[in-house]
Amino acid sequence: VQLQASGGGLVQAGGSLRLSCAASERTVSRYVMAWFRQVPGKEREFVAKIDKVGGATRYADSVKGRFTIARDNANNAVYLQMNTLKPEDTAVYYCAANSYWVATSIADDMDYWGKGTLVTVSS
Repeated sequence: VQLQASGGGLVQAGGSLRLSCAASERTVSRYVMAWFRQVPGKEREFVAKIDKVGGATRYADSVKGRFTIARDNANNAVYLQMNTLKPEDTAVYYCAANSYWVATSIADDMDYWGKGTLVTVSS
């Protein structure tokens, strides 16, 4: 499956953005979907994931309470609503897919990756 993230941009601290991830085929319902982010010089960092039907989610502690992951299988899309953004949220955000829900939340878990979208939060 091919994934494409969009919705990034420049926002002031405290603002909001909504990222979208579209899949190339009508198969997104087959996958656990996740968002990761990466800044230059650092490893790709887990942000959030959601199970195949949207019944279970997991978040990194750094975004818990501010970000919400959701999916719309009918429209073959996954979203990341980001509120109360902080400068430290600045990164390239990637959506990713995995066939199974696993206990860990690391980049190596994921089978498919999309191109990222840049989020810049100014102070």
